[in-house]
Amino acid sequence: MATNSNAANRWRATLRGRVTLAAAVLTLWGIAIEARLVNLQVVRYDEFVERAKRQQSRSIETNPKRGEILDREGRVLAYSVEADTVVAFPTDVDDPTATVKLLCEQLGCDSDQTTLLQARLGRRDRQFAYVRRHVSVDAAQRIRDLDLKGIGLIKEDRRFYPNKQLASHVIGYAGIDNQGLHGLESSYDEEMKGRPGRVQIQVDARGRTFSRVERPPTTGMSLGLTIDKYLQHIAERELLATVLEHKAAGGSVVVMDPHTGDILALANEPTFNPNAFSLWPSDVRRNRATQDVYEPGSTFKIVTASAAVEEQVFRPDDVIDVSPGVIYVGGRPIRDIGSYGALSFADVIVKSSNVGASKIGLKLGAERLGRYVRRFGFGQAFARDFAGESRGIVRELSGLTDSTLARMSMGYSISVTPLQMAVAMNAVANGGELMAPRLVAELRGEDNSSEIPQRVVRRAVTRETASTLTRIMEDVVSRGTARNARLTGYTVAGKTGTAEKIVNGRYSDTRHIASFVGFVPSTKPVLTILVVIDDVARFGGTVAAPAFKRIAEASLRHLAIPPTVDAPPPILVSPGFPEGPRVGPHSAGLDLLSNPGVMPDLQGRSARTALAIATDLGLSSRLNGRGFVIAQTPKPGQAIARGQELTMWLERRGVTDDALRLMP
Repeated sequence: MATNSNAANRWRATLRGRVTLAAAVLTLWGIAIEARLVNLQVVRYDEFVERAKRQQSRSIETNPKRGEILDREGRVLAYSVEADTVVAFPTDVDDPTATVKLLCEQLGCDSDQTTLLQARLGRRDRQFAYVRRHVSVDAAQRIRDLDLKGIGLIKEDRRFYPNKQLASHVIGYAGIDNQGLHGLESSYDEEMKGRPGRVQIQVDARGRTFSRVERPPTTGMSLGLTIDKYLQHIAERELLATVLEHKAAGGSVVVMDPHTGDILALANEPTFNPNAFSLWPSDVRRNRATQDVYEPGSTFKIVTASAAVEEQVFRPDDVIDVSPGVIYVGGRPIRDIGSYGALSFADVIVKSSNVGASKIGLKLGAERLGRYVRRFGFGQAFARDFAGESRGIVRELSGLTDSTLARMSMGYSISVTPLQMAVAMNAVANGGELMAPRLVAELRGEDNSSEIPQRVVRRAVTRETASTLTRIMEDVVSRGTARNARLTGYTVAGKTGTAEKIVNGRYSDTRHIASFVGFVPSTKPVLTILVVIDDVARFGGTVAAPAFKRIAEASLRHLAIPPTVDAPPPILVSPGFPEGPRVGPHSAGLDLLSNPGVMPDLQGRSARTALAIATDLGLSSRLNGRGFVIAQTPKPGQAIARGQELTMWLERRGVTDDALRLMP
């Protein structure tokens, strides 16, 4: 019995131990579970909530539509168009290698692009990645047809410039991320870019979208410019023709309203197409008219002369001895192209005497001349409209040597921008007020608009001084160095400039910067026009003045400005030829523009005449060849609309069968 009792005790003890052990294990298990629950539900709660959100929800920021850029008549110069962008959700891509292979077969990836895309899709910690931005419509459809898991398409805006190179240095360009990079696109980027939108996508456990919520982006503000599209076309056309004719390195044209400071046209050569801006070097994309500086030469004599008249140092009839055509100041010679003997103050400017201008500057002195250099706006930047605008180079005038002062008086030892020179001439044209140049006239939003006001910087000279300088510069054109700038039916005031370029540290006798700046009609100014041509062998009167004339003639026609003086009766030439092809110059005929909606017959007309007619009709022109028009599209009699492109084929001699075969 005792044995049985001991065995029973041992069994009960064992049972109690096992129960105790099981209870302990269960207790520890419960504690562990409780700790795990606390860790998951309390300690790591935020982490798992965020992970769940990422798995169930995807958020994509969408770029806003960038504001448009419009000319002064509301014609579009820049706008945004929708383009498809291929995107990836790397966490949903099952096989990155296979997916990249299929994508690249459709998108045409090189080895670097393939490697980069492989790395992007292989990042399992990334929720979103770009595959290819702004693909073609065909490429987008091919990607859709693949129906790849984790690959989709979104709509983005791409910047488009419908007029290609027209006003490209003014407008600038925007990058792929809707960011302005150059020109007005950069200066007004904050106003134009708008506010981004957001697309929120909800997915189930299998990755299928069951909800899509969009917050649409806010369109940016549009810019209303002072630029006139057709005047811009005229300026660019004549600038290119001048650069090509004289084999120049480049040039600039600025056309302004003298009373408001509005820039009606600003052209540079060489130019570029902002739709593919990366294909051109940065040097070509630079706005020469506002960023480049040059020694203006004799055009600067208008500042010296204005100071002398305003300070009553000289009167127009005062005589200045400029014989024998050379003087030495500080041991350095200053020469005229000849010996003029004794000249009146006015004729010093009319004949552009360097000796006379130097004597005027020396009598003025550095302090007084420097005062007017600043009054006319040199050495300062004007506005945010001109990205990267240069202030020019104006020496500190205190303690200026006589040699430097004499050279500055005739446009050396000072560097200016083309824009500054045009603004200075504006001040003479409008009666003495320095107007701040303006490119942007208005900011236009969906709900509000704001005008950028015209601004008078200061009075440069009195109205009487401006009137005196105008009469002198009228003589410059009528009987002085700028005879090539004369216009039939209009009075012109202006000044030529020829500055020697520095080559290898020395002034060159054969390489010049040729310029002309003037306003028309001088009796009631409507346009101030500056032409600067870089690196030519000839002078401002023979290079820049003719370009001014052609720009002024076409611009006055476009603006319908009536003649200010009696014009000689027109010479009418029969438009027909008795036999043979119609090739050679002849009059446009009085009824040529009688029906502006119908294409006239331009065959037989010179390129310049045909281009002028096309401009009057509001057409953009494309030329093939040189000489006289032998064929055209649209053909004579066809309906036309403003903004339409006119293609002309030209031949120096008569029409040939080969030339006719060039027609489409």
